[in-house]
Amino acid sequence: MEQLTDSQIRHFIHDGYVKIEKAFSEELAGQCRDILWKATGCDRNDPSTWNKGVIWLWAFSEGPFVQAVNTPVLHTAFDQLVGKGRWEPRYSLGTFPVRFPSKEDTGDTGWHVDASFQGADSDPNDFITWKVNIHSKGRALLMLFLFSDVGELDAPTRIRVGSHLEVARMLAPAGEEGLSSFDLGSTEKLPEVLATGPAGTVYLCHPFLVHAAQVNRGTRPRFLAQPPLYPSRPFQLYRRSGDYSPVEKAIRMALGKTGNRKG
Repeated sequence: MEQLTDSQIRHFIHDGYVKIEKAFSEELAGQCRDILWKATGCDRNDPSTWNKGVIWLWAFSEGPFVQAVNTPVLHTAFDQLVGKGRWEPRYSLGTFPVRFPSKEDTGDTGWHVDASFQGADSDPNDFITWKVNIHSKGRALLMLFLFSDVGELDAPTRIRVGSHLEVARMLAPAGEEGLSSFDLGSTEKLPEVLATGPAGTVYLCHPFLVHAAQVNRGTRPRFLAQPPLYPSRPFQLYRRSGDYSPVEKAIRMALGKTGNRKG
């Protein structure tokens, strides 16, 4: 089975993401788009029905979606980045922000890190109040699944390269409790890349990666899923065995940790 190269894993640790083309087939992507088109209520052949800049769709568990997230290529990459036995299989995909061509800001394009768990004072219905902590409780990876071809004008997700390292340093003082919001100003000068690629491409991202949506300035809708990969056990920043996953290695590197002892 094709595996991520050492260079790709180093890129993930230092830059915060790895791009995998042909992670699932274009045929599967097309089957999923057919289902998503129906869910939008829009006519794919009549742009006059595309009257919203973005339509949010939620979890889909139909066969093509399950197959897309469970290819051997992706399972191998999950093992390499998170660790064998340390992630939960997915049986659905979501959420889907389907972005249609638009000239107006959709109001959801700010830079952020995806929250992953409810704190004691969080509103379960308001994700803005959810939290992130230094062990990335509840999220092993951020994933971007491209179900349509995405070029530079087709609302590709914006990524701040290396921002996961800055975020780790912000989260460390908050410990297990974590933070629900924090100032990302220190990441503003980092290089920016766009999550472009043909349908079937998947970006596997460190859970602390700072990213943002943008308006679709192209001529075709963009279909993308942004599900988390869930951990089966918490990340550990101190392992006697030294068997750290690349996700853990990135956090440790950001915090200047060496060896396998606390402190």
